[in-house]
Amino acid sequence: MGHTYISTKVTGAQIPGGGPLTLSFADDRVSADSGCNSGSGPVVIDGSTLRVAGLATTMMACPGAKSGADSWQTNLLESTPTWSLNGDQLTVTGSASTVTLIDKKVVRPDLPLTATSWIVTTLLRPQGQVRSQTLEAVGPALTIARDGQVTGSAGCNQMNGTAQISGGQPSGNTVAFRLGTTRMMCAPDVMDIERQVLEALNGTTTVTIDSDTLTIRNNANNTGLILRAE
Repeated sequence: MGHTYISTKVTGAQIPGGGPLTLSFADDRVSADSGCNSGSGPVVIDGSTLRVAGLATTMMACPGAKSGADSWQTNLLESTPTWSLNGDQLTVTGSASTVTLIDKKVVRPDLPLTATSWIVTTLLRPQGQVRSQTLEAVGPALTIARDGQVTGSAGCNQMNGTAQISGGQPSGNTVAFRLGTTRMMCAPDVMDIERQVLEALNGTTTVTIDSDTLTIRNNANNTGLILRAE
């Protein structure tokens, strides 16, 4: 518990689309992503066996070979796989595949908050996580310079402003955003993405970094963003 692992080798049935498989364990739950939708659900560690059932997944359509990644992932985790841990290396063996994974902190150390280009991959809404083809296509992004200046795109319009960072807390940094945007109009679905991005960045937030993933949670309105480093 409390660790994330990324696959480096698969023996047997391969991950459709190439993966990799990412597994995160926290609070007696497992989260998984094999390149298409992310899934999560309760996990019971029964000796050397993982017992996972009823994974809830996002519902984004994925093109090409990646469309089969979700079923591969479910088949692996719900086949009552065995597991073993040797230092930073986790091995998970299911009915059709054996997957070797390495602790994410080893494969991809935490990146700095500032001077890194971050791209939004997931919207955090009060009702849950939201991913979509429109979000992937427009790629909202932001960069916080070392002096606190913010530049980026909210989806349609360019945004700029400042970020006041209060750092070093165990639960993450507190960042207060003050942002403005240009005034272009785009398609309604793009403008809806932009509205949700700006809502998450409106005011004081708590940010955490896990390797190349940045999570921003708004302290006032229960929204947020998950971003990956570009």
